[in-house]
Amino acid sequence: MYKKKAESAAETKKLKKSGKITTIEVEDVTTEKAMRKALRALGAKKKEVKIEVLKEEQKGLFGMKGAELAKIKVTLKNQ
Repeated sequence: MYKKKAESAAETKKLKKSGKITTIEVEDVTTEKAMRKALRALGAKKKEVKIEVLKEEQKGLFGMKGAELAKIKVTLKNQ
């Protein structure tokens, strides 16, 4: 079983083409947006992956989004 973590968007595309990418970590302003971004990058559906929230987003002054980004780890199942 070969697992490789992508470090950049360019590397993600390269690994995806080779079929070697199974895990990706993504940051975004919300966990939902990070999840959508990761699923798009892996070309998978939500039921095909395991999602682990590494860090919840932190709201800024007056509840504004994005003071600290959410970070998730998404792994393809059965890989």
